[in-house]
Amino acid sequence: MKKREILVKFGKKVREERKKLGYSQEVLAEKAGVHRTYIGMIERGEKNITLANIQKVSKALKVKISKLTEGL
Repeated sequence: MKKREILVKFGKKVREERKKLGYSQEVLAEKAGVHRTYIGMIERGEKNITLANIQKVSKALKVKISKLTEGL
């Protein structure tokens, strides 16, 4: 699988979980301690997110990292 495909799939999972919680990108960004535009870039598969930021986002979404990465 190409790097870009993995990033897009990961981003879709982040968006899915964010919407389940009813969070805007701004709310998720605030809870994760990152910038709102960064969340948008993750969700569009434009950012190669670090493990540290994956952890921040998963905690903010109240899901395990494995939930965001399963099937990648």
